[in-house]
Amino acid sequence: MSDAVTIFVDADACPVKEEVYRVAERYAAPVKVVSNSRLRVPPIDRIERVVVSDGFDAADDWIAERAGANSIVVTADILLAERCLKAGASVIAPNGKPFTMDSIGGAVATRAIMADLRAGGDVVGGPPPFSKTDRSRFLQALDEAMVRLRRMV
Repeated sequence: MSDAVTIFVDADACPVKEEVYRVAERYAAPVKVVSNSRLRVPPIDRIERVVVSDGFDAADDWIAERAGANSIVVTADILLAERCLKAGASVIAPNGKPFTMDSIGGAVATRAIMADLRAGGDVVGGPPPFSKTDRSRFLQALDEAMVRLRRMV
């Protein structure tokens, strides 16, 4: 992998792909848009569509195997975030919340508790709707991560 900061997008359900493309264009950063199905990506050389098999966690595995210290991973998947953090990557949720080594343990525990509650029928519904505030927070977090990592390269 080159010294350039690469952005990996866990793309199947990502609501901020267009924002990633804008920030990547500003910094001339390569982007890997990883999904289980063929998604439209802009015809820009730095943006690569990666279609993986539809196997369980195939996209997560592809990203986790390639993410490292010069990477930003965009995902809402807490377990993928944990794997990427352990590999040294910066990880940002689509709502702009950065995952950190300090916060990931609590996020994994909360995920497990919520899964148990849902399995027991105690919790229905999902996360709150994606908002303009989330989009704005994401843009700011991605820009900050790009600046921080580019200083380190």
